[in-house]
Amino acid sequence: MLLQNKLKNGFEAGTDEAGRGCIAGPVVAAAVILPENFNEPMIKDSKKLNEKQRFHLEKIIKKKALCYSISICSPKLIDKINILNASIKAMHKSISKLTIEPSHIIVDGNYFLPYKKIPFKCEIKGDTKFLNIAAASILAKNFRDNYMIKLSKKFPVYNWHKNKGYPTKEHRYLIKKNGICIHHRKTFKLYNNQLTFDL
Repeated sequence: MLLQNKLKNGFEAGTDEAGRGCIAGPVVAAAVILPENFNEPMIKDSKKLNEKQRFHLEKIIKKKALCYSISICSPKLIDKINILNASIKAMHKSISKLTIEPSHIIVDGNYFLPYKKIPFKCEIKGDTKFLNIAAASILAKNFRDNYMIKLSKKFPVYNWHKNKGYPTKEHRYLIKKNGICIHHRKTFKLYNNQLTFDL
């Protein structure tokens, strides 16, 4: 069962991102503030849930959260400031859009930059430990998957509706076959040398 931190005063926001390891599409971050006595045993790390479970839980989170928000950083910005900074920027944007300003922030991962002067704590594998981070991971994952499915209709040659922009063997092959587009991250390793042969 995941934990829910209880503060003496104020509210805690959990934040997480999706798409950091992709080679196409934006990085997406979500921030969530849950009620103090919120409990939903099905909520866990989004990577451990199937699509049907995630979208079911998204409805519960959006209905019962005190507030939530979702933000993106584009591939162009990722290439400009690097993926770590873009992930943090997306988290900051999400926190800034919350209708309640948190008094504490809990972050999935091991690195974060201060937002205003709000105290924060990084938690490695935080989405497997804390409800608000797991809830944020679900919202971010669902939003990004939907985004890539819609984008796939405009760029069908990359099968983003299936690979969601991750560096699968098929995706790398399709890049080699069709070249790259504006939604690929140019500073990432887009081509797989193992797909070429020296004859």
